[in-house]
Amino acid sequence: MANFKDLMPAQSGWIHELARAEIHPDAEKLLQLGASWDPQQLVEESTIGFLTALREQFTEYARIFNAYAENGTRFQEAKVYSIAQTAADFMVFRNQIKLVIANTAHGVIQVSFAQHVRGTLAVDGQIHGYGPGQGQVGAQPGAPAVSQSQDLLAQIGPFRDVFWTFQGEKVNPEQVAKYYFAEFARITRDSRRSRAGNQLLLDQIKALLQEKGLDL
Repeated sequence: MANFKDLMPAQSGWIHELARAEIHPDAEKLLQLGASWDPQQLVEESTIGFLTALREQFTEYARIFNAYAENGTRFQEAKVYSIAQTAADFMVFRNQIKLVIANTAHGVIQVSFAQHVRGTLAVDGQIHGYGPGQGQVGAQPGAPAVSQSQDLLAQIGPFRDVFWTFQGEKVNPEQVAKYYFAEFARITRDSRRSRAGNQLLLDQIKALLQEKGLDL
């Protein structure tokens, strides 16, 4: 059972309002404090709570991951940033690639990859990697699939509890953060290796052409 201190604001806020209503019952009626039972508000509070929990998980994973980077001397560190003018949206950045986690609509948290390409931002289709259950049909094991943005959806249970789902299955912040941080680390690492491999190939082609008396 979760400790009371571990509950997200959306899970524990109701008990504070209930206690305050005991002290000031007339104020509750006048100010309509019971509005916290409104389904839309419940979902909005849960969205902020889920995003906050996700960011805390990503921040902790980044802290441990970056400890092995030795201030960027061994590999590029992962950075977690808030997205301005939003309640709790954030992104993770490394090697010109972003993992953006944002509340894009009521009851929807979208997870998407984006990459800087020649000064512009290319979203979806420029980054290759697997999303949960989204391998390419007929692809060889380990072959990359084009990544698409994916949505987590809020649902309200019979007792006014809000839970989050992916493809109809309940998920929690730890599951989501663990999967996507691992994918982010792999994709950003593969991207860097790909650029290095491309440069090596270009150097080999250039050397071959020079041997034949040609030039690029």
